[in-house]
Amino acid sequence: MKTPMAQKLAPPSDPGEEYFVSPEKLVSGNPRQTLWMQYSDPSGKFFTGIWRSEPGEWRVSYTEEEYCQMIEGVSRITGADGQTITVRAGDSFVIPSGFVGTWEVIDRTTKRFVICEPPT
Repeated sequence: MKTPMAQKLAPPSDPGEEYFVSPEKLVSGNPRQTLWMQYSDPSGKFFTGIWRSEPGEWRVSYTEEEYCQMIEGVSRITGADGQTITVRAGDSFVIPSGFVGTWEVIDRTTKRFVICEPPT
């Protein structure tokens, strides 16, 4: 069996996968989002990449654990209880499994993310 080796995460060189928020989640706007996957483990439960979104707001419900590092922009994350955090370029934060609320992109946002899905 081959021993796994550390891997550098290269900057995105392709246009990425573009998509829009599904209508049932949309609160305001119609933000175009782009995803660049950079790594996924063999189980598909641990992965990382870069995500970008144009301004807008949508509902979120997390089953995964997510670490984020903001590269550019400003976003506001609001929990179902009304608590809000504002994140900007240079900020790092975690969204825990079970979080329910909204994500609002105020200024075009780009983040690096690391996601760990729970075992099934």
